[in-house]
Amino acid sequence: MTSSTFAAERAGTLADQAYRSIADRLVTLRIRPGEPINDDRIAAELGFGRTPVREALKRLEHERLIVAYPRRGTFATEVQIADLGHISEVRLQLEPLAAGLAAERASDADRAELTRLLTRLAKSSDSDDDDLIRLDMTLHRAIYAATRNPYLEDTLIRYDNLATRIWCLFLDRLPGLAGHVHEHGPLLRAIVDRDAEKARALAAGHVEGFETAIRGVI
Repeated sequence: MTSSTFAAERAGTLADQAYRSIADRLVTLRIRPGEPINDDRIAAELGFGRTPVREALKRLEHERLIVAYPRRGTFATEVQIADLGHISEVRLQLEPLAAGLAAERASDADRAELTRLLTRLAKSSDSDDDDLIRLDMTLHRAIYAATRNPYLEDTLIRYDNLATRIWCLFLDRLPGLAGHVHEHGPLLRAIVDRDAEKARALAAGHVEGFETAIRGVI
């Protein structure tokens, strides 16, 4: 491997790390909607160079989490409630598809991970909203990974990020966060048990419940 190839691979790895760190801040609203994004400051905070951070920002712009304006700068996108219907429309088709495929395709390792997450879910605290939000994201990503379809996985992560951002915006007005997260228990069990039909139905109900809850407070 040449030094230039090694440098390129390392930059890619750092860009992935930067992406995950910045995305987490955007999705959980630690970077607020409309807040300016300073790549130098973020690079210093994360301990990365400017190149991987800029690569991460390009990816986040494609995923509609940030927006860049010529001569104005880069900003976290505003949360548009009008997008809720569009996001739910896509998720209502793809989340049940993913749940069914996971039930049919999950490897033994996937099922072991989902079983581990079931135990973690049962032991989770209902009083820490930040932990519950991150657990919710972890559960979704484990299901997406079990589909063994990287294109579907990437697409659903994008839409789950956008949906979670809306959830976080109304978190202080939404009752029953713990109940929403714990809905994943029967869904994970259906996937582990290879019950694709039940998994699809539960996933559809979860997405519908999310939209109903948000519309109830806006």
